[in-house]
Amino acid sequence: MEIILQLLIILIASKIAGSISVKLGQPAVLGKLLIGIVIGPTVLGLVTETTTLAEFSQIGVILLMFIAGLETDVDEFKRTGKASTLVGFAGIIVPLLCGFLAGLALGLSTTQSWFLGLMLSATSVSISVQALKEMNKLKTREGATILGAAVIDDVVVIIALAFLMSLSGGDVNLSVVILKKVLFFAGAILVAWKVVPWFLTKFSNLRVTETVISAALIICFAYAYLAEYTGVAAIIGAYIAGVAISLTKFKEEVFEKVETIGYSIFVPVFFSSIGINAKFDGITNHLGLIISLSVLAILTKLIGSALGAKFAGFSWNSSLGIGSAMVSRGEVALIIASIGLEAELLSADLFAALVVVVLITTIVTPPMMKLFFNKKNERVNNEASKAI
Repeated sequence: MEIILQLLIILIASKIAGSISVKLGQPAVLGKLLIGIVIGPTVLGLVTETTTLAEFSQIGVILLMFIAGLETDVDEFKRTGKASTLVGFAGIIVPLLCGFLAGLALGLSTTQSWFLGLMLSATSVSISVQALKEMNKLKTREGATILGAAVIDDVVVIIALAFLMSLSGGDVNLSVVILKKVLFFAGAILVAWKVVPWFLTKFSNLRVTETVISAALIICFAYAYLAEYTGVAAIIGAYIAGVAISLTKFKEEVFEKVETIGYSIFVPVFFSSIGINAKFDGITNHLGLIISLSVLAILTKLIGSALGAKFAGFSWNSSLGIGSAMVSRGEVALIIASIGLEAELLSADLFAALVVVVLITTIVTPPMMKLFFNKKNERVNNEASKAI
């Protein structure tokens, strides 16, 4: 019965906190993130981390990215290919090099320093997707660029990680890692083109209830599982599944019902769980390190991705908005950090500090996005007023 009480507390707290955040002029997702810290072990201790809650959270982020895929304008996505590539690679190179230099300054070995830079290069846009939705930016050129850059970032960082682990003596076969990813994306595109529309049509004819939404969730979870299995993040697989279904006649029905399922329970649990899982034990002992790495993590990703967007032709406000959307490291960076701890490329103290840094980058992302995208809207409105 414990999980029922936890869900009750999370749903009440996250909805109220989200509403308060909006009233204060911030995205609702910021309130949902912060309330997780309040109801979690750090403050009130009303909700604690459990396996069941973690599984609910995993479903939540998968559904969130699946919905983002359903809302993606594929034509706009194609047009932003160059921009996504520039943002993705610039957003990797700057934090990678700066993280490497920071590692050397901290007295880490060359391999450890490259690992730190690689971890700081990771991006998780699950939080950014929600902020984009709230600002009605998900279907814009900026939104398509951010999502495309996130896919590029994920693939490049994971391949680079495999390369680094193979050089450091880890049991990693680089050619196998790359082959798995190539097979996944090739297979994902082929299935999206030939199998998904057929499967949805056939499954929807079954004489049972809610066949369309069931078929859509089967596709979503299959893509997410296979993506995770081949070393690509599950959220990328879920996003691709959403894009595939968005090209079929079932798009509207699936979107409406999945959004209801996701936002009624699973997505709020995901947002709150980020704060609930936050651990601040011994934070005062590493405060200087945490502050320094947080500033480095935020600025390098913001500047690198923003420069990539600027080279792609975006205005400065849009570029900074895109850059801020790429700042959140989320679960991708935590996974990489865990690999580093296990391979002894990160010390226990540095790992603990980096976990807090990842949390900070996640929390600051929504207000930064709102700041820069609102400035763009104000500029556009002012120009329109002058024209009138």
